Amino acid sequence: MGTTKFILAGAAAISVLASSAFADDMTGMVSRIDRLNGTISIQQTQKGTVGGSAGGAGALQEYKTKDAAMLDTVHAGDRVTYSATDNNGTGTLTKLQKQ
Repeated sequence: MGTTKFILAGAAAISVLASSAFADDMTGMVSRIDRLNGTISIQQTQKGTVGGSAGGAGALQEYKTKDAAMLDTVHAGDRVTYSATDNNGTGTLTKLQKQ
């Protein structure tokens, strides 16, 4: 029983790491910008047509920016394409482009 729990926990950890939370070329909508702290909250939009009538909203993520100037061109409500990396448990934007 202990081995089964260990295997299931490992599989769950791998699926979290392989999720699209920190994948390249994600799309979403800006929900909040904190220019003083250099952070942005983005509501990720789902890709594809699975559950097409589900509303299309994904997880809300908060990211730090590599460069505060990245936030100058976007505003709350804008649709964006972005890329992020995970730095010690903190999401950091590497690319942010208004659609």
